[in-house]
Amino acid sequence: MTTGSCLCGGVAFEAGDQIELRNCHCSRCRKARGAAYAANLFVPARSFRWLRGEDLVITYRLPNTQRFGNSFCRICGSPMPRAVPTRDLVLIPAGALDDDPKIRTNYHIYVGSKAPWHEITDDLPQYPEGPPPA
Repeated sequence: MTTGSCLCGGVAFEAGDQIELRNCHCSRCRKARGAAYAANLFVPARSFRWLRGEDLVITYRLPNTQRFGNSFCRICGSPMPRAVPTRDLVLIPAGALDDDPKIRTNYHIYVGSKAPWHEITDDLPQYPEGPPPA
């Protein structure tokens, strides 16, 4: 199991059965994380569990979008996991992890809209739009 929490410690969670870890460079993820990209871990919904503070998590759904949302601790503002019900997954911001998930980044997505000041320096696959077809 991988565990995680928010900055103030009010929210904690655990997850297993990691599917993938990917870096998203779209402008929405950059703004939601306040960073060059969002490193997101995906796990099956059945293997995710809140340990405490689920009631402290607020989810913002961006209007007029099919999938985008952002969950955060209402006390400290730390990005927190959110359900992706259309895929029966939970997206976990990798920065919220407390330990090593034992999985490494698979690829970069939406590099066609990456921050112009950020340079990707690894050899991972890069996709101009979303992830490759499964």
